[in-house]
Amino acid sequence: MSIQPLFFEPVFKERIWGGEQLKSFGYELPYHKTGECWAFAAHSNGQSVVKNGEYKGLTLGELWENQRQLFGNIEGDRFPLLTKILDAAQDLSVQVHPNDEYGLKHEGDLGKTECWYIIDCEEGAEIIYGHTAKTREELAAMIHEGKWDELLTRVPVKPGDFFFVPSGTVHAIGAGIVILETQQNSDTTYRVYDYDRRDNEGNLRELHIEQSIAVTTVPAVEPEIQPVVNTSDEMKITTFVESDYFTVHKCELEGSAKLDQNLSFQLVSVIEGAGSLVKDSEKYEFKKGDHFLLPSGFGEFELDGKAEMIVSHL
Repeated sequence: MSIQPLFFEPVFKERIWGGEQLKSFGYELPYHKTGECWAFAAHSNGQSVVKNGEYKGLTLGELWENQRQLFGNIEGDRFPLLTKILDAAQDLSVQVHPNDEYGLKHEGDLGKTECWYIIDCEEGAEIIYGHTAKTREELAAMIHEGKWDELLTRVPVKPGDFFFVPSGTVHAIGAGIVILETQQNSDTTYRVYDYDRRDNEGNLRELHIEQSIAVTTVPAVEPEIQPVVNTSDEMKITTFVESDYFTVHKCELEGSAKLDQNLSFQLVSVIEGAGSLVKDSEKYEFKKGDHFLLPSGFGEFELDGKAEMIVSHL
């Protein structure tokens, strides 16, 4: 029996800032304010489940624990990546994530480096990406005095934009944006500012001011992203980032392409269009909203169709 691609059922998360845009991916949403689709998740706060083949019904975490050969027998106490699609109907809180050392020491969880691909957005949409403080003392003073307009750097966005967000980066996704996020497998977030919003019970949401000041990179550093474009038959492959934590590509298929999966694993999220994957004369259909994993040793295969995919791996 040949190695199959493993398709996953996502986990959905209700968020105060969420909406219903994820319906456009073909999902039946469980909430009116669905903020997050956890597409590839093996975390205590959410596990995606295999939909096909001999591992049907198992979680990604169970595969990682008991079928490590699917991931090239790489080491680690947890599956390394978490892939999400986010629908920001409202502004997300301004946040910063710690690095691994700080996260493990203070939260018992990894830090978080992440990246964003802008799938869609309203005209005029923007993100918060960085800050203007030159010293940690200035950062603390501006936060405590609420000088948000002076402190926070706003960046306009458009569909197709990509942002690398290392730990220590002050950031927020603005209203009217749908993104695909690739990140370390962590759920550690420090909230710096939340527009004085109240939750469903009327309470102000918790902030983490001292932790945020401690872990923010000062002065802010904007990582240099230089996308590299290659082609494989009738597919254009844009490599956005190759970091210590993940490599992320966008694949634009217009016809057919012969490929070879020779890494420990690859995660594929279909963000537009449809097509098929052919492996050893077996055919697997995929469409917008599908998420499939190509295991270690998958080898040669062919893609046919018209589709856009975000692909990540170590």
